[in-house]
Amino acid sequence: MTLVSTCYVVGSAGTKEKVDLLLKHKMGFDEAFNYKEEHDLGSALKRYFLQGIDIYFDNVGGHMLDEVILHMKVHGWIALCGMISQYNIEKPEGVHNMFSLIMKWIEMKGFVENNFGHLYPELVELCIKYLHEGKLVYVEDIAQGLENAPFALVGIFYGCNVGKQVVCIVKE
Repeated sequence: MTLVSTCYVVGSAGTKEKVDLLLKHKMGFDEAFNYKEEHDLGSALKRYFLQGIDIYFDNVGGHMLDEVILHMKVHGWIALCGMISQYNIEKPEGVHNMFSLIMKWIEMKGFVENNFGHLYPELVELCIKYLHEGKLVYVEDIAQGLENAPFALVGIFYGCNVGKQVVCIVKE
């Protein structure tokens, strides 16, 4: 028996270009919004998730995570993978809505890729297959030359890149 499930996927990004190009068109999200244009993040989440959020993949942390917790469904799941909003601030923001985790039985778990190294060969095989089938898409921002590497790295923290930031050292 094969179980097929679909997800309603909403993404957020900090520029119109990222919302339009990446999330809506290139990546095929169902909906996307620019979080910098939203005056009330809670209202935006209510607008896109009328029944609440089942699963949240967090790379942001801070205020975004705090607000998402309030909009999670009972038995929701939050995957913590990054905290980009916290990397360059002097005083990290706390998460204040933790009681909702208890009341809604929400599971929140952190993970890093090196915990799954044993699955890497299988992942490579699957990714190659999906690339050939057009099921896996990507966008790269390529900085040319080692001298541009510092600017490329710093730009990541300010949202300057649209896709995966890559530095090309030498062209073959």
